[in-house]
Parts: sequence; C-alpha cells; structure tokens
Amino acid sequence: QVYLRESGGGLVQVGGSLTLSCVASPPRTTNNNGMGWFRQAQGKEREIVASISWNSGSKWYADSVKGRFTISRDNAKNTVYLQMNNLKPDDTAVYFCAAALGPTVTTLTERYRYWGQGTQVTVSL
Repeated sequence: QVYLRESGGGLVQVGGSLTLSCVASPPRTTNNNGMGWFRQAQGKEREIVASISWNSGSKWYADSVKGRFTISRDNAKNTVYLQMNNLKPDDTAVYFCAAALGPTVTTLTERYRYWGQGTQVTVSL
C-alpha cells in the first residue's frame, strides 16, 4: 500500500504564492511512477492540474495554470511539489496528489492508482 500526504495549503491573497508538497510512503514506492496534482473546487468535478513523469523528463499543465504553476519532484525525498504563483480566486480548491499506474505523464484520472487526502488552498481578494 502506498500512502500520499499533501501539505502546504492555506489562505493566500490574490497574486500570492504557495508551494504544495506530497510525500509518499513507504520510501521509493512511487519513484518509478508518474505523479499528478488534481484539484476540486466546491460543487465542481475534480480536474487535473499538472502531471510529471517518473524522471521529470516530461511535464504537463492544464491551460488554466500554465505559466503560473510548476510541478517538480525529488525522488531522493519521495516528494512531489507544486509551486503556485500569481494565485487567483479560481484556484481555490482542495488539491490532491496522486500516483499513476505507469511511469509517464498522464491526464486520465482512471490511470491514477493512489491518492492523498488533499490540502485546502483558498485565494482571497
């Protein structure tokens, strides 16, 4: 069983920045997996925000966050990050990290096997 734990969420003003972290345990269990960040706003469906391949060689971003968010990973620390800059009210959501079945970038929710519990991000005016 793989456990994912997100942290780094919080309340931030418009234009501010946050960095989310997702730590996998046991160690090295997701080093060969693609990873993704998703978000779910109240009353809306969960959507993928960004995805990264196992070796960071490929990355994908949703159009809504392109140029503002950066996904990265440090396999030595079993951690995936989501750097979020220039935050907007529409970015308010619960953010989840997930581990994919395979090593590559994927935007398909059904291709993600393990999920964290989520961390709340709230962007205020």
